[in-house]
Amino acid sequence: MFDWLLPSSCPCDPAAKAWVEGRLCWLCVKFPSHVFNGRRVVLPTPEFFPDRYDGSDEAVRVMLDRVCGYMDVPPDWVELDFIDEPKDRIWLVNESGKYLPGAAGTFHMGERKFVVRVARSELREPMSLVGTLAHELAHVRLLGEGRLTGREFDHELLTDLTVVVFGMGLFLANTPRNWESSLTTWPGSDLNKPEYMTPPMFAYALAHLAWFQGDFKPAWAMHLERYARAEFKQALRFLIKTDDTEFNPDQALPHPYG
Repeated sequence: MFDWLLPSSCPCDPAAKAWVEGRLCWLCVKFPSHVFNGRRVVLPTPEFFPDRYDGSDEAVRVMLDRVCGYMDVPPDWVELDFIDEPKDRIWLVNESGKYLPGAAGTFHMGERKFVVRVARSELREPMSLVGTLAHELAHVRLLGEGRLTGREFDHELLTDLTVVVFGMGLFLANTPRNWESSLTTWPGSDLNKPEYMTPPMFAYALAHLAWFQGDFKPAWAMHLERYARAEFKQALRFLIKTDDTEFNPDQALPHPYG
């Protein structure tokens, strides 16, 4: 009960803070049905994932179809494939000596269907797999449906945030895909820009949801991992104390990035 007495500060740096607010506006314009106007938050519970999961190709397909339902993608639009990783994997590094991660999943447009591929190493952790599938299906909604070209500087970041807006942000917040090796800088800034959303960015986006709903202790927050929950509480405390955000889902306007 004493969390709200602690000092408040936004967990994101100024550039990331402005990006989250602006792109939430953009997404609420592009997708009329979203968590800010009543869409349910999807939880890692049997209510949302009642199917038996054993890591088989068939079980992954069933999971993909269920995630398609939450992302409003017809399952028959999507072909599922797998990435077989070699036993003697070669780890690449960038010019700074930082390891470059392998892809947990990929998306591309096939001749007749969208193709989602997932690494077999992902199949051991079903809830992490859900986040990967949701991210790739967000590519379907953005790239596949023509909302993005793929040349945008923030298209992977925006893909992550789309998952949040469709109610599946908990899965990525608990297993974020940000690596130091992929840092660049925000346009017009010397602040580091990640390729994918960081834990503070997920925390700040999710805090907006609780804040706009007037629910300062949302039941869904118990499904955040401990570190993610701590940053979520910090972000929510910041919004409660300052009202310092440019995002309003009822007055959302297109983002200046286009």
